[in-house]
Amino acid sequence: MPDALHDAWTALLAIPHLGLYLTLGWALYLIGLGGWIVLQKREPAATISWLLGLALLPYLGFIIYHWLGPQRIVRQRLRRARSRASLPSPAVLHADPTALELARIGLATTGLAPTTATGVRLLIDGGAKYTALLADIATARESIHLEYYIFYPDRTGTAVRDALADRARAGVRVRLLLDAVGSGKTNQRFLQPLLDAGGEVAWFHPMRLRWFWKRPWLNLRSHRKIVVIDDRVAYTGGINVTDDEDERLRTDAYRDLHLRLQGDVVRALQQVFVEDWAYATGAPPRLPPPPPPNPGPIAVQALTSGPDSAWEAIHRLHVGAIHSAQKRVWLATPYFVPGEAAMMALTSAALGGLDVRLLVPKMSDSRLVTYAARSYFDDLLHAGVKVYEYGPRLLHTKALLVDDDLALIGSANFDHRSFRLNFEVSMLFRDASIAAELARLVEGEFTLAPRVHAERDRPLWRARLPEALARLVSPVL
Repeated sequence: MPDALHDAWTALLAIPHLGLYLTLGWALYLIGLGGWIVLQKREPAATISWLLGLALLPYLGFIIYHWLGPQRIVRQRLRRARSRASLPSPAVLHADPTALELARIGLATTGLAPTTATGVRLLIDGGAKYTALLADIATARESIHLEYYIFYPDRTGTAVRDALADRARAGVRVRLLLDAVGSGKTNQRFLQPLLDAGGEVAWFHPMRLRWFWKRPWLNLRSHRKIVVIDDRVAYTGGINVTDDEDERLRTDAYRDLHLRLQGDVVRALQQVFVEDWAYATGAPPRLPPPPPPNPGPIAVQALTSGPDSAWEAIHRLHVGAIHSAQKRVWLATPYFVPGEAAMMALTSAALGGLDVRLLVPKMSDSRLVTYAARSYFDDLLHAGVKVYEYGPRLLHTKALLVDDDLALIGSANFDHRSFRLNFEVSMLFRDASIAAELARLVEGEFTLAPRVHAERDRPLWRARLPEALARLVSPVL
């Protein structure tokens, strides 16, 4: 075998003008693929990063781009228009023109109108979320719809699976949509009791490695966490189904935040699930008959974003909300890799004298993202932003608080992946009581998070250089 390889290599080198052919091939490859990337009209920094990678890794770069490069999905136009008519009539969120502007942006970019809730509970950590969720599942009479990024076959996952199987045996329609990458540890054997009971399971963007020529959706994941029970109660937020997020089972469980919602807003989350289920399964998007209107005192609007829309609705609403601030902007996120618009909004608010605070984990579950986030700290600190690094556990909360009545809570991190690549869902509240409850929570987290100072110790090899290198790749994180 070594002799055969040696002979093949010798024959290859004997080809006349081989260097010229390789150079021409490289040039054609770079022009063709580079032109394709440029025509997608994405951010210059991300485009240049991909072009440099393709130039430095001839041919191999094409494979990387094929599997991991930016992609756009056209979901056959099944979204919004077909099911929008079944939503309750739009609600007026607030008399403030700024609030109306944000509501209109949300409606124009997602098709989901502002509505109301009769009740909202902020569930802090997995213990509170799983206890409430299992209790509500046990009372289901008609349908239970669940969509999760992570659903693991551990103690927590088994408890939820068994509760779902019990209701499926009782005649309740149970549909579970799992992301194929995030829930990769979950297999058919684990799900079989639910299937045997009559439940349905579907996978979002399953990986089909044997179809290499088909561009895979490796990068485009459903990061949403949605539960809708009987069209009367819904859950969404940042907490997945895993022991990793149950502080009763693990002392190092994630610190996280979830929502339990009641009222007309439940119908909006039902619509999001039905459209995702239809996309994943190919079935027609059919919403259950709408329940009677149940308006409440809490103004709220569901926001969705993903690579099937160029509007980056959740990103746009974050930036718009920050620009609307008059007193304070408090942001909590496990991943902080902002774009130019978001950095401009945060630093402008701080330079304008507002109380701007950023809460991030001392060390996230990705060292690269942690270094990338810290690469932005100097600019934030110089503008007057107060930066805190939460250390007791891994902070997984995703929330934005603006002034005394605006809160944005959901599944989206404050980074390029959440704003552009992942399918996300967040809830925009215009309610003083929700904002006050979120403020108390975040203020308590500040007491457990040392503040980052501009004069901090930053050794070259352990801090400044890794941060600078991580910053270079931040546009494609």
